[in-house]
Amino acid sequence: MLSAYRTILATPGAPAFTAAGALGRLPLSMTGLGIVMLISSRTGEYGPAGLVMAVYVITSAVFAPVQGRWADRLGQAPVLVAAGGLFAAGVTLVLLTVDHTLWGASVGAVIAGVGAPQAGNLVRARWTHVLPDRSRLQTAFALEAVLDEAVFIVGPVVVTVLTLSVLDWSGLAVAGAAAIVGAWGLALQRGTQPPHRSDTQVPREPLPWLLLGPLVVAAFGLGVLFGATEVLVVAFTDEQGRPGAAGVVLAIWSAGSLAAGLAIGALAPPADPVARLRLSTVALVVFLAPLPFAPNIALLAVGFLLAGFALSPTLITAVHLVELSVPNSRLTEALTWTTTGMSTGTAIGAAVAGLMVDRWSASVGFALPVVASLLTAAVALLYRAPAAVPGTLAD
Repeated sequence: MLSAYRTILATPGAPAFTAAGALGRLPLSMTGLGIVMLISSRTGEYGPAGLVMAVYVITSAVFAPVQGRWADRLGQAPVLVAAGGLFAAGVTLVLLTVDHTLWGASVGAVIAGVGAPQAGNLVRARWTHVLPDRSRLQTAFALEAVLDEAVFIVGPVVVTVLTLSVLDWSGLAVAGAAAIVGAWGLALQRGTQPPHRSDTQVPREPLPWLLLGPLVVAAFGLGVLFGATEVLVVAFTDEQGRPGAAGVVLAIWSAGSLAAGLAIGALAPPADPVARLRLSTVALVVFLAPLPFAPNIALLAVGFLLAGFALSPTLITAVHLVELSVPNSRLTEALTWTTTGMSTGTAIGAAVAGLMVDRWSASVGFALPVVASLLTAAVALLYRAPAAVPGTLAD
């Protein structure tokens, strides 16, 4: 299994940009949870915490395609330098104002969202540029999905330990530092970044929205699932008298997804990626459906472990379908549109889940991830396989 990964990592420059990209996306798994834990500990309420998190996620959703578009036009380096600095500045403002006004924290969340580095999507674009063997792209995308899951194993544990055991603001502070080091480290590696094309040099090919749009909607459903889960797991473990277990449950979820991602990456690309997407999304619904009835943290963790086995195949296949559907010159932007769909869903999921917890309970709130997974499965079941698009790798 590991030979496939060794092959792609032998590509010159690949280990360095992979490592920097992994560090640069660490804030993805730390910022939302850090905001929820910090504000809920200061105010005693989950509603305001979920809303500030939603402000951050919505802003990052709006500006993710902007980052992707500018990276395609100007090159990745200047975009990464600006993004890392803005994110760190926004997190700093959140920390300085959270005790005084939620409006100030919200402004900081906006600034952080504008600069949230799109390291994962930029690294995926680099893989399409540096890999001479296009059949190995699924392995590269699987590696990135595995790193995403590794980040979501490490990040929640780190932010939980730092917030509860060190200083309640230290988790967010580490997220800001990771963004700067990762984004700027990736920016320094200009030799592996894809060539950029300004609109004055080459006319822009249109994005095929009939193919890309449904994938953005599916990503939105996954985002609702992610955003709601972060809030609900924190609330559930708090209701059970073990708030420190939240990071462990989220890490177990990611561990299941990581294991599935490693297995998928070692396989040949599927002859019918849409069929795989349908299978994985239906499995996600089946495994999430019992969560509202979980009586304790242990059984909740088992449910999320099983759901994790369906998560990576869904994400990997969705990225593969985007790569098959859009022109190469707009791949980064297209990937960030799926990030926008996911981020918008995350914001809505976090806000709605926080309100559900405050009004009812975390157990009732777990109905929201089930509904979100049903939306993603419905899109997959109705999706039609793309024909080759001019300028794509499949052309």
